[in-house]
Amino acid sequence: MKSMLSMTALKRVLLLGGGTGSVALMATPALAAPSLESQYIFNTLSFLMHGFLVMLMAAGFAMLEAGLVRSKNTAAQCLKNIVLYSIAGIMFYVLGYDMLYGGASPYFGGFTFFWSAGEVPAAEILEGGEYSAGSDWFFQMVFVAATASIVSGAVAERAKLWSFFLFVVVLTALIYPIQGSWSWGGGWLSEMGFSDFAGSTIVHSVGGWAALAGCLVIGARKGKYGSDGKINPMPGANLPLATLGTFVLWFGWFGFNGGSQLAMGTMADVSDIGTIYINTNLAAAGGVVVACILTQILYKKIDLTMALNGALAGLVSITAEPLAPTPGLAIIIGAIGGVIVVFAVPLLDKLKVDDVVGAIPVHLFAGIWGTLAVPLSNDGASFGSQIVGIVAVGVFTFVASLVVWFIIKAIIGVRVDEESEMEGLDKADCGMEAYPEFGTGSQRM
Repeated sequence: MKSMLSMTALKRVLLLGGGTGSVALMATPALAAPSLESQYIFNTLSFLMHGFLVMLMAAGFAMLEAGLVRSKNTAAQCLKNIVLYSIAGIMFYVLGYDMLYGGASPYFGGFTFFWSAGEVPAAEILEGGEYSAGSDWFFQMVFVAATASIVSGAVAERAKLWSFFLFVVVLTALIYPIQGSWSWGGGWLSEMGFSDFAGSTIVHSVGGWAALAGCLVIGARKGKYGSDGKINPMPGANLPLATLGTFVLWFGWFGFNGGSQLAMGTMADVSDIGTIYINTNLAAAGGVVVACILTQILYKKIDLTMALNGALAGLVSITAEPLAPTPGLAIIIGAIGGVIVVFAVPLLDKLKVDDVVGAIPVHLFAGIWGTLAVPLSNDGASFGSQIVGIVAVGVFTFVASLVVWFIIKAIIGVRVDEESEMEGLDKADCGMEAYPEFGTGSQRM
């Protein structure tokens, strides 16, 4: 009975103390430090396990976007998501990984093609490697795919399929790894003290800036904005599917943030991962609750799509620093993300920026907020370095994306013709319909 009470008390102390790991170490002083081999195994397992979760976010993005587009564009949106994930993996192997972590330049990373002359690096325990290089590559690759998925939803229903794929090639092979090398690759932003734990700016804002550039170049969907300034709603076809996609993303985010601890070989690391899970979950919950309250106040009804995006905005907001905040502060950070979404979505419509799924408010605006919030709990970060990082990454990504979109527009065009847009991209691009019984497809009698 005594030992059971002691264990219960220890669990309570760990939970209330934020799970820093120091409590656990003091409570069990007789435990020896884990061997180098054990640390290697568990660190590698963390990359693989959390990488699986982040890979599942590709399905979450696909389902969210498929639910928020009109039924005539559903199959095309699903196709875009599975292809962009595949492109991201190939380009990150061909060029992106070495550019991100090559370290040849503090501004441009490295330029080695085909990852170490075409071979996956083996484990290098004796040379300082604390995890399998292959597991690290996999974990970092799924982050790249998430960035591309952000763009997919924003430019849905009117972007040319192959033009979008060409943009994804450049985004995943060059734009993402170059700016990522500035911080995660040990470049100039890292030396300045810029802090972005799991990618509020490096991943999410980059996707948001690229999406904004695409929306501006491609233009709004036909009929979205009237000549008199009227905004015509174009509701998604399947809100249950969008809700499922949000839950899948929420689930995958535990891998996104938890795996960014980059270690699971010690008690302190595992305890920190537990804290990251708690803060990640609470920030999302804060975003949902505040979005519901605000839409009830503003519109006299609760908007489901705002609640879904409120969850995602809370997740994006906490991603820059999910370890250091107290649970209470994590809720506040996520809640502010929810506020941002509720006001930013109609603001974009007033500016006639047609973002189909709300990707820009969720990933760009909430990503900026989350990065700015880091110094609130992390003494090692400063508002000055955070602002420099936000501006530098934003300017580079937005300008580079604009240039790429304009080049693609000049060569092959970026927007489908009016007839294809009206008919729907399912038939125009795929020659099939996601819901044939609702339309005029071959299965309808």
